[in-house]
Amino acid sequence: MFDNKTAPYGVLLLRVLLGVLFLAHVSVKVFVFTVPGFVGYFGSLGLPPVMAYLTIALELLGGLALIFGVYARWVAVSLVFELLGTIAVVHSKLGWEFNNKGGGWEYPAFWATALVVFILLGDGPYAFRPSRRVG
Repeated sequence: MFDNKTAPYGVLLLRVLLGVLFLAHVSVKVFVFTVPGFVGYFGSLGLPPVMAYLTIALELLGGLALIFGVYARWVAVSLVFELLGTIAVVHSKLGWEFNNKGGGWEYPAFWATALVVFILLGDGPYAFRPSRRVG
């Protein structure tokens, strides 16, 4: 049974939580690994350095867009593709468990799935700029 009274608040909680997680994730890249360190890591994977800057921008702006509900469903689509890329390029070779050395693909897969659930549910209440309805 779907509870129409409380479900929108569940979507709001999911949207804000996903946004906060992206802000936490990008903070590690900026403050722990540092931007030059993260750019170097991307280079070690054979990726162009500009992709590191785009990843930082996407996670920062995407996290804020999710929290404030600014076209959040569409932003979530980009973030799903980022996570799928992360799984394909980095985490898939490290096994399933995220506590494996270097991190497996369990956590990014769950995170991408949570974003897809959010996309299917919609922006939820208190979105500053709701996404247009799909379909």
